[in-house]
Amino acid sequence: MPKEELKQLGRATPAPASPEQAQLERVENPHPDTLYCARFAAPEFTSICPVTGQPDFGMLVIDYAPRDWLVESKSLKLFLQSFRNHGAFHEDCTILVAKRIVDAIAPAWLRIAGYWNPRGGMPIDVFWQTGAPPDGLWLTGHDVPLYRGR
Repeated sequence: MPKEELKQLGRATPAPASPEQAQLERVENPHPDTLYCARFAAPEFTSICPVTGQPDFGMLVIDYAPRDWLVESKSLKLFLQSFRNHGAFHEDCTILVAKRIVDAIAPAWLRIAGYWNPRGGMPIDVFWQTGAPPDGLWLTGHDVPLYRGR
């Protein structure tokens, strides 16, 4: 989408009430002929437990190899913020975020890691990727320790 068609960037935009209402926007990749990895880290991701209504806290790390499109970062921030009052289990939140990004930009490859703080004394970490990373893609580790008060 050309920059002038973006609806959220450069203007006051209220937080979407739900992930379904959130709009992920995209911008053209200025280097579609170059294999590289882009990373988003959301260290303050929150959602709501669908059973108890209590808040859940975690960190999402999203790595992707773009093709023709990039995720516009403000729209991603608003999309992630829309989970604040969304009731879903950790696994559902993590995979929903990844699939929405894949649908929006059709990357060459994407992986997501959801590092969730303990619920009931046990952290839940969720990992998913679209497939094997492309040959030659430089990937770094997450360096997130197993839960010990991360």
